[in-house]
Amino acid sequence: MLPPPPRQPPPQARSARGSLRLQRAFLRGPWGVLRLLQLLAGAAFWITIATSKYQGPVHFALFVSVLFWLLTLGLYFITLLGKQELVPVLGSRWLVVNVAHDLLAAALYGAATGIMIDQTQRHSYCNLKSYRLPCAYHAFLAASVCGGLCLGLYLLSALYGCCRRYQGKDEVV
Repeated sequence: MLPPPPRQPPPQARSARGSLRLQRAFLRGPWGVLRLLQLLAGAAFWITIATSKYQGPVHFALFVSVLFWLLTLGLYFITLLGKQELVPVLGSRWLVVNVAHDLLAAALYGAATGIMIDQTQRHSYCNLKSYRLPCAYHAFLAASVCGGLCLGLYLLSALYGCCRRYQGKDEVV
């Protein structure tokens, strides 16, 4: 014989701190758009490098681009989901963390772009129409442009964060 059904419905699950909600204000705001552009330009930068024959200092440029692409991806999703408080020690200073990330990324992207410009100039001999051997000139040129774009986007993002901090706002959104 089966027990009788319960008379009261089971308690509702609480939508507390553990729930996931998209921060639509961040997604539509300037910082969300800048982060998406940084991800696209960063991916173009490291994919362009990775698909060409590279050696020497280009390894550093590839390291910088992949590292900051992954860090930016992490910052984007943590902010989009509103889970900054889960980051130990740094969660309470999320705006400062984002600005520091952007400034460091801009500095290292500047070095990576300089490396790619130098490599482009070193491979400029194979830009002739009559040159038939495979050459990485066009890939390095495209990577230089993408690196400069990344540098500009990270500087713009850092400037936006500094302006928010100057206005007395402590939140990214």
